[in-house]
Amino acid sequence: MTIEDFIANFADQFEETEASVFSPDTEFKTLDEWGSLIALSLIAMVDEEYDVTLKGDDIRKSNTIQDLFNIVTEKM
Repeated sequence: MTIEDFIANFADQFEETEASVFSPDTEFKTLDEWGSLIALSLIAMVDEEYDVTLKGDDIRKSNTIQDLFNIVTEKM
């Protein structure tokens, strides 16, 4: 898994936000579209794509996409 692949999958969870907005340094919680429904979609995507169980605490302690990527890779 690469950060680029993770970002592409992450961006797919957003319907209205342009894919170009997403980078490793993107603070995803500041995006207008971010909310609990996207958080649930993200948890489901990580489970399906990477066979990793993300918890709400994992998302809460992450600020950037890179932070979340690091958590997922640690759990693999």
